[in-house]
Order: sequence, then structure tokens, then C-alpha cells
Amino acid sequence: MNVLLFGASGMVGQAVLRECLRDPTVTCVLVVGRAPTGVKDAKLREIVHANLEDLATLEPELARCDACFFCIGVSAGGLSEPAYTRLTYDLTLAVARTLARLRPGMAFTYVSGAGTDSTGRGRVMWARVKGRTENALLALPLRATMFRPAIIVPMHGERSKTPAYRIFYTLAAPLLPLLRRALPGSVTTTEHLGRAMIAAAGGRVPKAVLENADINSF
Repeated sequence: MNVLLFGASGMVGQAVLRECLRDPTVTCVLVVGRAPTGVKDAKLREIVHANLEDLATLEPELARCDACFFCIGVSAGGLSEPAYTRLTYDLTLAVARTLARLRPGMAFTYVSGAGTDSTGRGRVMWARVKGRTENALLALPLRATMFRPAIIVPMHGERSKTPAYRIFYTLAAPLLPLLRRALPGSVTTTEHLGRAMIAAAGGRVPKAVLENADINSF
């Protein structure tokens, strides 16, 4: 399986990249991003591309991929709904529509979040934008899977790019193992998430929307 990865520099993307490089079913990993990851591996190829909303020059490369892991995400903190929509809905759909045109039926995994509002009309801004994004992806001619993790425990040195999240993980680090045991339905790990996304790309998941407990089964 040749896979395409967006967002490899974020905490989830770092984990997905690690699991892809370790997984024997993954033949090649093509990372597209605004900066190189610094990772070296025989299975890894990187393309530095500034404008992720315009992938026209990369289409021959993208058309050779069997699956896409879309791990780009931003915090809604301090953003207006139009700004968050542009960075969440618009960017995601620009990539997904290109892939749907190039490779109809391609596997596409999207990291959403626990509490995402499928109606797209609820009170919580980030949840309704994520809900609209999920619905639009599921309507495309892709084999799309939505991932809704809650608390994600980094297992192999992965670090969030969001300063507030880094502070949270630093302060909460002693408690995270206890939370995993006490709230198994609300806590997952970067390792579980990476493995679950590979399973989805390989057609080994039973449904299109995976909640935290579903993710933990991988």
C-alpha cells in the first residue's frame, strides 16, 4: 500500500508516520507538507509544498497513492468561525476533492474529535465545523473514515505544535496512565490511533465513524 500523509509534523501525524514506517503492509509513504519532517527512512519520500490548497503540480504523484492520512488540524482557540472554517473545512475539502477526482474510491482518513456535531448546527463552534467537514467528506466518492479521539496520550515522543496542548501534556503527564485505566473510553494513545488509521486504509474497519473506544480496539 502506497500512502499519502498530510500533517506529519503534528502530534497525530508524527504517530501515523511512525506506524506507517513500521507496518509491513505499507510500501511507501509520501509526505506532503510545508516543511520537511527530518525523519529518514527508505520507505519515506517528502515533498515540500507551500500551498496545500493547490496541488495541481503534484497530481501525478498523488494519483499513485492508495490511501491518504489527513492529519492537519488547528486549535479553534482565538479563531472566528470563518477563520476556523477556512483552516479546517476549506483546506481539507480542497485536498479531498482533488484526490476524489484523481483516484475515486481512495481510502481517506480524517482526524476529527470526540464531541463532533454531525448536525453541523450545534452551539459549539469547532464541533459544528468539524461535523460539516465530516459530512462533506463522507459525501465524496472516497472510502472515507472519520476518527474521533478524545484525550490522546503521546507514546513515542510525539509533540503537539499547539503551545497550550504542550503545556497540558507536560502538566498532565503523571496522570495520563491513571486516566487510561480509569477512563478507557475517553483516552487513547498515538500508537492506537496510528494503527487504527492504517487498518482503515486497508479496509479493516467496520464503520465510517470511529469513536475513541473503536480506536482503542486496534
